[in-house]
Amino acid sequence: MFRQAKSAFIWYHLYKFRRTLVIVALLLSIVLFSQWIYSDVVEYLRLREKLQYLDFILPIKWSIIFFNIGLSVYLILSLFKSDKAEKSVEKKEKKLLKKEKKEENPVSKKEVKEEKFTDREKMFLHKKNLKTKADSVVDNKTE
Repeated sequence: MFRQAKSAFIWYHLYKFRRTLVIVALLLSIVLFSQWIYSDVVEYLRLREKLQYLDFILPIKWSIIFFNIGLSVYLILSLFKSDKAEKSVEKKEKKLLKKEKKEENPVSKKEVKEEKFTDREKMFLHKKNLKTKADSVVDNKTE
């Protein structure tokens, strides 16, 4: 039972982070092949008697090795951090979308209410001298 759970856990993470793990594998293979490439370049320079270039080849080889190992370590360590960062970014985006929807709803409701009126009703809404019968009776009693 434990072996199955362990196997499922490993395969899940291999599938989830497959892209990053492929990049790490490629970087580490470059590190392994750099020694083979270096030996070929040194042999070629010795055959051509251009030994002055050997001063540049060794630092280039080690810079490639250290860069690839450092990038591989960074990618492996950031596997689980990126997952948490993506979740927090998604939460922030959801909150922003909710705020935008809340802001849009009152405006859209007003627009919908205004659209329910016909042109003639809109004209009466904006007239200031329109009085109801009750308003005119109240005005007559106060005068």
